[in-house]
Amino acid sequence: MTRKLLSWEALLLFILIVVVLINVNLSPFYLGLNNQINLFQLSIEKIIVALAMTLIIINAEIDLSVASVMGLAACTLAYLHAHEQPFVLSLAVSLLIGAAAGAFNGFWVAYAGLPSLVVTLAGLIGYRGLALVLLEDESIGGFPEWFNQVGQQGLMGSVPFSLLLFGLGVVVVWVVLQRSENGRYIYVIGNSADVARYSGVNVKRVKMALFVASGLVSALAGILLAARLGAVRGSTAQGFELDIITMVLLGGVSIFGGSGTLTGVVLSILIILNLRNGLSLVNISGNTQTGIIGLLLILSVLIPNWLASAQSWWARRQESAAQVSG
Repeated sequence: MTRKLLSWEALLLFILIVVVLINVNLSPFYLGLNNQINLFQLSIEKIIVALAMTLIIINAEIDLSVASVMGLAACTLAYLHAHEQPFVLSLAVSLLIGAAAGAFNGFWVAYAGLPSLVVTLAGLIGYRGLALVLLEDESIGGFPEWFNQVGQQGLMGSVPFSLLLFGLGVVVVWVVLQRSENGRYIYVIGNSADVARYSGVNVKRVKMALFVASGLVSALAGILLAARLGAVRGSTAQGFELDIITMVLLGGVSIFGGSGTLTGVVLSILIILNLRNGLSLVNISGNTQTGIIGLLLILSVLIPNWLASAQSWWARRQESAAQVSG
């Protein structure tokens, strides 16, 4: 059996085909254009942030605060709009808030040397707290009509602006990972920060840049979410980090860093979106869907480790057999 057939991406492609075939049998409307666009539209903000999370995890870090930054950016926009600030200024401030949150995370991880798990867990709590302070129990909407149209209507025919933005993001991340020096740095640091440092790579700068990008992309996604929903609460985007991290890890990106491909992440995104769509077609509740996604998160970490152990065992067995026969 060839290495290609054994690859994680090939397995994901097989799973995707199975999920799609099951969904086709569940509903005759599944392959319709409107359902396919709706399939992406309901999770578009998550999959945009998943692209930034891919870079973070390949770099052997993690950002648990992305959903809270999404909520904080959306709440900042709503708060400033409710206080009659110019809407373009409100958008700019919301994006800057996201970049600042990413820079704050990046400083403690890259320069203070604290574990990203701890830093961003604190961010998850802190940024969500700030969002709740801004809006308290209110739900604020009344955004300009053009802004709501960006999130709720198609820009090119029936294709929404956010989906086009996701497509552009895929191209950008692919270029960064596969065609740029910085992409090589991201992988090298993920494998060993010490080796990268001894090779002359500015590890601190790379990590800081990744966290700033993560905060900025999360803020942008939060703004898009506000446009799609038409109103914002302090709990906006709460819990999104589960789906986002699952998409990346299920895509074959190692939780320990240094390995993974954008192809695997895109296939993983398609699997999760189609799985959620199929569960909805058979009237499975949102809470149950979240539980299933959580199970996928566990399996996405365990299965690669099991496969690596099995391959190591098989290699040792083949080596022993060769020594005996020799």
